Amino acid sequence: MTNERRVLVHDTIDALAWSAAARFYTKLTDILDDQDIAHISLTGGTVGTRVLQSIASSPSKAGVDWTRVHFWWSDERFVPRASEERNEGQARAALLDLIEVPEENIHPMPSTDDYDDLDAAAEAYAAELAEHSWEDLPYPPFDITFLGVGPDGHIASLFPDKSGVLVRDRVVIPVRNSPKPPPERLSLTLPVINASKRVWMVLAGPDKASALGLALAGAELAEVPVAGVKGRKRTVFFVDRDAARDVPENLFLSAY
Repeated sequence: MTNERRVLVHDTIDALAWSAAARFYTKLTDILDDQDIAHISLTGGTVGTRVLQSIASSPSKAGVDWTRVHFWWSDERFVPRASEERNEGQARAALLDLIEVPEENIHPMPSTDDYDDLDAAAEAYAAELAEHSWEDLPYPPFDITFLGVGPDGHIASLFPDKSGVLVRDRVVIPVRNSPKPPPERLSLTLPVINASKRVWMVLAGPDKASALGLALAGAELAEVPVAGVKGRKRTVFFVDRDAARDVPENLFLSAY
């Protein structure tokens, strides 16, 4: 497989969200033409949620057989399931409750309602992923992984200068003392993220400009985790002009 990295620049967050939604439906149609099941990994955050809202608002949703689509998460806050801080709740309100996807196709990370122990929660999610393993991996290689990017360059709950970003021998890790509250989280590891066929990163605003520039310039993984993200087929940055403002134009492989 060849890997392509693209940066797509949009005038506004709304344009970014609609662009990502349109591409999602185009690619999902192709995926379901080629295989029985599609596995999608979701993210949280303001821009990620806007993308999910645009996916839900598109008339294209009526043409998808959602029984063949499974949804997962790249990270989650280890809090009660009803907490507004959970990525799961945001994704359900923005998209999942608005499409005809079976509940058994939705795979949220465990909450404190499910487990008292963070390590046990990580092991449980790894086991659930293993139940859908494919291509000799202990998890399904996601067809599309959506990721947000923090101003510090973190992705999922893999933070700069923390050991989690360097873990290679686990599928899901417990995250304690997160520099961003809440302190306890669950996260996929970078090898699992990079096993995705396509990674689509969504980021907007001037506070993301430094992270984007460092990622494209090949910064050190431990210092800027987003710099280590690379989907097996394609890696796409969906950005607005504010996030792109400090990036030299020669670093854009594709832009509009």
